[in-house]
Amino acid sequence: QLNSNEIAEILPHRYPFALVDRITDGESGAWARGIKCVSAGEPYFCGHFPQKHVMPGVLILEAMAQVGAVAILSLPENRGKIALFGGVKNARFRRQVVPGDVLTLECELVEQHGPVGIGKATAWVDGVRAANAELTFVLADA
Repeated sequence: QLNSNEIAEILPHRYPFALVDRITDGESGAWARGIKCVSAGEPYFCGHFPQKHVMPGVLILEAMAQVGAVAILSLPENRGKIALFGGVKNARFRRQVVPGDVLTLECELVEQHGPVGIGKATAWVDGVRAANAELTFVLADA
């Protein structure tokens, strides 16, 4: 397990863009599972949407990508690098994510060729799939 301070030692993201509260399980270079506790105090709810808060799908994708980034950047040879989005394929949003939800985020790294890789990511709320996507990343020097 990694807490938010330990995640901050691996990822460059900071508030308000640090979207993973805890890493609960994983294997460096292979996969990771984490959680995001969605709160009504999140800054994006001021405008998305003020009358009916819904977590933006693009931020769910980002949270899944950050979990995958922990998996790849926790390898000793990748320490100090950053993982950039290279692409998103087959993204599907299956359930609205609202304040009070706890997102369980999983990303399995299924392919890597040099600095470019692919992760299969899924987000769950209470055992129900909220989103899934294939995420392409590129490792770069920070």
